[in-house]
Amino acid sequence: MKFKLSKEPLSIFAYSSLTDIVMLLLIFFLLTSQFVIQTGVKVKLPGSKMNEKSEPSRMVVTLTTTGGVFAGEEEISIDQLPGKLGEMKAQTSEDNLVIRADKTVAIDLVIKVIDAAKISKIEKFTIETEKEKL
Repeated sequence: MKFKLSKEPLSIFAYSSLTDIVMLLLIFFLLTSQFVIQTGVKVKLPGSKMNEKSEPSRMVVTLTTTGGVFAGEEEISIDQLPGKLGEMKAQTSEDNLVIRADKTVAIDLVIKVIDAAKISKIEKFTIETEKEKL
């Protein structure tokens, strides 16, 4: 049996392998993007037009509509918060506290969290917001 040999370049390019690679990349990014979603206590954050991206932090205090205070994912009372923040600061070596307060939470509770942070010698804090649509 004699095979035909030619030195001509291939004039037909098979797109099937390129399509497979693009589909695999698409599936990869769809699956990994699901892990970016924040877990924990669900709150409706207040809106802001000038919302800036903040770096992920392990020192997070969440305030719910029912008056619940969560340090990380653990529910605690407002009186226990300074001690818990001191523990969290010692474990993470971060000095930025992220406050995730529901938009209906009284400002009085937010001020108490800020006071607890200052008692724990945390000088920097961020109030997390959602970007408002223009």
